[in-house]
Amino acid sequence: MSSIISGTGSYIPKEIQSNKVFLENEFYDTNHLPLEDNNEVIIEKFKKITGIEERRYLSDELDNSDIAAIAAKRAIKEADIDPESIDQIIVAHNFGNLVGNGKQTDMLPSIASKVKHLLGISNPNCVAYDIVFGCPGWIQGMIQADQFIQSGLASRCLVIGSETLSRIIDPNDRDSMIYADGAGACILEKGIKPEKGIMSYASQTFTLEESNYIFFGESNKKDSDDTFYLKMHGRKIYEFALNKVPSAMKLALEKSGIPIEKVKKILIHQANEKMDEAIIKRFYRLFKTKVPDGIMPMSINKLGNSSVATVPTLLDLILNKKLDEHQISEGDAIILASVGAGMNINALVYQY
Repeated sequence: MSSIISGTGSYIPKEIQSNKVFLENEFYDTNHLPLEDNNEVIIEKFKKITGIEERRYLSDELDNSDIAAIAAKRAIKEADIDPESIDQIIVAHNFGNLVGNGKQTDMLPSIASKVKHLLGISNPNCVAYDIVFGCPGWIQGMIQADQFIQSGLASRCLVIGSETLSRIIDPNDRDSMIYADGAGACILEKGIKPEKGIMSYASQTFTLEESNYIFFGESNKKDSDDTFYLKMHGRKIYEFALNKVPSAMKLALEKSGIPIEKVKKILIHQANEKMDEAIIKRFYRLFKTKVPDGIMPMSINKLGNSSVATVPTLLDLILNKKLDEHQISEGDAIILASVGAGMNINALVYQY
């Protein structure tokens, strides 16, 4: 028995924020001092490192739970299933519904319960709950759903990754240009062919020194209000990811028994283009082979980093032929991988 993806869906906000919108921002360092470079230079350096040209922000009338439900409806429609047949709704996020311009978070009830309500599911045996696991949350939700399916406790799960990071960023921190909003979802259900579906995975948490690499902190501007914002130690995360993610991907692939030559796509969390490219190079170096052309699809240049939504959104775009030059065909093996707050890492091998 295996767990197969029968439908995917995503929600990409309509509001496009190009790099130019940050030209008027006042950027400060962590010592509350103005950055030496002018904003044009800051933005150009940012683009060169991250690959981000623009990102998407959610409109004010929608909440995180709303776009999670929209992505879910699209996955349900593609899978052509009755929503009442879903056994579990698992929603990965980190900040709930951010209200009051990000000054408060609403996680009561859970985002998953709100999604179940918005989907109009009446079946009380459809259990809805959230996962807070940093950016790897959606993949972790997939791992958890697979475990329930393999144990016989569930036959069909809805797994969603949804986030609205634009509502919790510090306008005086240049790192805030990375973040974006979005949602991705899939239906994972019991399959009948053991050679298709989720083949293996690896999941790790590092906390001795790394737990606060991504954290809540004050604005970089000293005279700002007492609101806390999403913060990160960028250099530490970069080094951590390069040292840890390739080995986790290798562990997952080796557990699957699939040779690296059969891997056709690697969908890695869209956090930083240069970092992702370095991770892939190190991963293939572990197998003493070259990186194949076109192995790593990217959406970060247009969509930014939407945390838990980046991987499921990327998968949905490829499967629905909305990402130029990339496709997944029957028989292809793919790797999904992510790294984020916690610090958490995971990787999942899937065969179509």
